[in-house]
Amino acid sequence: MEETELVIVGGGIHGVGVAQAAVAAGYQVLLLEKTALAAGTSSCSTKLIHGGLRYLESGQIHLVRKNLRERELLLKLAPNLIHRQTFYIPLYDNSSRNPLSVRFGLWTYDLLTGFSKAPLSACLSRSDWSNLPGLQTRGLKAVFSYSDAQTDDAALTRAVMHSACQLGAELCCPARFTSAEIFEDHCRVGYQVGDVVKNIKCLAIVNAMGAWGISMGDRTTPPLPDYPFECIEGTHIECPDNGLTAAYYVESATDHRGVFILPWKDRTLIGTTETPYSGDPDKLIPSQASIDYLQSIYQHYFPDHDARVLNAWAGLRVLPQASSSPFNRPRETVISVNDPKNPRFVSILGGKLTGYRLTAARVIDQLQGVLPLRTAIADTAQLKLTRVEGKLQPD
Repeated sequence: MEETELVIVGGGIHGVGVAQAAVAAGYQVLLLEKTALAAGTSSCSTKLIHGGLRYLESGQIHLVRKNLRERELLLKLAPNLIHRQTFYIPLYDNSSRNPLSVRFGLWTYDLLTGFSKAPLSACLSRSDWSNLPGLQTRGLKAVFSYSDAQTDDAALTRAVMHSACQLGAELCCPARFTSAEIFEDHCRVGYQVGDVVKNIKCLAIVNAMGAWGISMGDRTTPPLPDYPFECIEGTHIECPDNGLTAAYYVESATDHRGVFILPWKDRTLIGTTETPYSGDPDKLIPSQASIDYLQSIYQHYFPDHDARVLNAWAGLRVLPQASSSPFNRPRETVISVNDPKNPRFVSILGGKLTGYRLTAARVIDQLQGVLPLRTAIADTAQLKLTRVEGKLQPD
């Protein structure tokens, strides 16, 4: 039987992040991905590396601070994958937020960023509104600017996995995870490559499958309980370019949710929605209601722009079950272990693209009780990330 030290299931940003962190810490690593890297949620995000300005409203200051520091680090580690982007917040007579509260929120955002090269937020003078082509000016009473960052999420995921492979991690893709047996001193993982069924012995398993890994009871021995989390559909639409050069963070006129309107490659990207989803993750498609919702927001703020929907896609985020609106729920990543005294099966639930490196570090910390002592061979805070194309293989 094959052997390794850590098996990671799921090739999204969290899975590859753990692979990089584990191999950098000196461990033998195998990552299993059933279709392709970033095939799920990690290619369906809003493409942002950001602190999460709106999380300040729900008091998630610690999360915002961490993500802002990570934003600045990732800008240094991946300059050809991540770039700064100017964002505008237009406020109107009927906006639910007033200029004073937005000004205070942006001041706090600047403060939490710390000393960096990020431009400070500002309130635009009326004479500068003409530099925002296409924006609805009827009822407009203030426009604020702030800085965050934008990325290609799928390319970033591949870059992190490439970094892990360069350090010695193994990637098996496509490979379908089928079972896990958890013993006192080791685990066994069953997986399938094509028609070939394989088994591998390891010391620990990381479930980084996201929406595909909430229910594990029928695949683990002993059975693990289903996690008290639910899937939330996030739909995005792509419209024609229309010459947008900056990004906008706007408020839905119907439910006051925040929605981004962004330049994305040669198109305009609008997103996202937050709708509970209970179906098969593999059968997720954008609902027509979500598409119409986003298109109407775009037309509301840019009435003269071409709002034809050229493409629409949806991803699934994992959030704790609650009676509150998904928009207001905590976004902190949850790290769940099968047994705190013998944590051989660790699940990553929720989380943000920006904080993948910090999540990976937390997972490695959780596993220290079952993994042997090793001397680190690299520091993920210093590993440069570069754009890669094609199939990844270890050097």
